[in-house]
Amino acid sequence: MTDCIFCAIVAGTAPSVIVAEDERTLAFMDINPVSDGHLLVIPKAHSADLLDIPPEDLTAVTLMAQRLARDAVDEFGADGVNLLNSCGADAWQTVFHFHLHVIPRYLDKTRDRLPAVPWTPEVPGDRDLIVSLGSRLAAAV
Repeated sequence: MTDCIFCAIVAGTAPSVIVAEDERTLAFMDINPVSDGHLLVIPKAHSADLLDIPPEDLTAVTLMAQRLARDAVDEFGADGVNLLNSCGADAWQTVFHFHLHVIPRYLDKTRDRLPAVPWTPEVPGDRDLIVSLGSRLAAAV
């Protein structure tokens, strides 16, 4: 992909701070971090999003993200970690090359600028709708 910034990072033609790589993946620091140590893990081969990525690359990216999440806790003293993927523009995806955000989380809000959870987890949903959608998805699988 000639116009993909992440493909350019893989090719070495765009600047980045690379922290890890293997045969299938590349991990680098996010230039617009929401917390100290925020980084991205991508497949080296271009895949537009979660619906496009081959299973082998998804597995490799996920395992690299897990390794780096552990390292963030150990090296940065993070109190937790979020892994975030956005699939599609309406789900906040802005770079259309699959990536996982590894976001170290801190109780110290000078190190963590991520706002609160964007939904209210303790508010129950419509039980009938949950059952209906779950049944539809189970039938599709």
